[in-house]
Amino acid sequence: MTSRALPDNPFVAAGMIEDPKLFVGRKDELHAIASRMKGDQPTSINIVGEKHIGKSSLLHYFVLTWQQRVLNNSDSYVVIYLPLRGVDCQTETGFYEAVAEGLLSHVPGWQQRSLQNCWKTKPLNRQAFSDAVKQWKQQGKLPVLCLDDFESLLKYPDKFDNGFYDNLRSLMDSNALMLVVASRKQLDVYANDYHFGSSFFNIGHTIYLKELTTDEAIELSRLPTRSTNGAALSVDEQSHAQQWGDRHPYKLQLAGYYLWEARQQGKAIKWAKQQFDQQLANYKSKAKRKWWQSLLLFLWDIPLHLGRLAKFIGTSRDAVDSRITGIVLLIAFGLIVIIVVLGLARVLTPPQVEKWLEKIFNLAK
Repeated sequence: MTSRALPDNPFVAAGMIEDPKLFVGRKDELHAIASRMKGDQPTSINIVGEKHIGKSSLLHYFVLTWQQRVLNNSDSYVVIYLPLRGVDCQTETGFYEAVAEGLLSHVPGWQQRSLQNCWKTKPLNRQAFSDAVKQWKQQGKLPVLCLDDFESLLKYPDKFDNGFYDNLRSLMDSNALMLVVASRKQLDVYANDYHFGSSFFNIGHTIYLKELTTDEAIELSRLPTRSTNGAALSVDEQSHAQQWGDRHPYKLQLAGYYLWEARQQGKAIKWAKQQFDQQLANYKSKAKRKWWQSLLLFLWDIPLHLGRLAKFIGTSRDAVDSRITGIVLLIAFGLIVIIVVLGLARVLTPPQVEKWLEKIFNLAK
């Protein structure tokens, strides 16, 4: 058999799962999204989960299969997947145009004429977008936007301000728009971190995406190849994949990927385990570097916050209050040092350290 004739590796070690045949599990989450879409008052949803837990794959799979879950009145919805990390979504107008393009590409040809005119306004600004969505509601169409990588919008606070989020919230409250927003933290956490006052961040319902169930993990290890119906891995290889990956979707995919590659290349299981461990270590190293970047940014901002605090104390607090404030700052700084040391000693994990630092920072403010 030549290399071109070899079946494709079905395991996706990184990135989004695009082939619906290779998507496994998440039945409860999919049902929850569909049920909130079908209600008399559609409820927007925040999908929350760590990196590589499967948020993008879940949203993409839902867009491909939502009609199977919404059997009645499926003509009433237009559901699209929109990755916010794209260059098209770095400005407010770019976001609206990307939404319009996505929605119209999912509208059947016989309906396009009556539904596309309202999107022709140039420029497609905030008011024009709001008017178009409301016109769709009058025609019995609900746009459902599955927005991936929400953190990308936070990089441009001057482009996406409280007014932008307030407008989305107004459309949601009037049942003219439904959002399914994927993010690593709850939206209200970002509202606090970035000082947003919009009620958009208190979204209707939150779904926490966690590890797979045991049955789902077993099913994932038994994925078929793209060209055959049988399992890609042998029973022994499936057992290794389940053991190495536990129930974490990324680790399971990574284990399956290298076990498959080992067999195709005539290498031992030991080689697959070494590759798996190395890639996992690289992933953890990147996560750790991001944690240190957050810490350095926090430490860089300390002089700014202390300066503001000193100015505030000098004009509106007496000496007693100043001493109390100083003591609080010293305690907070001491706690930071202790937590950093514990993190370096690996007594605390990076997520635990970050959580405590956020608490201390909020206290200091």
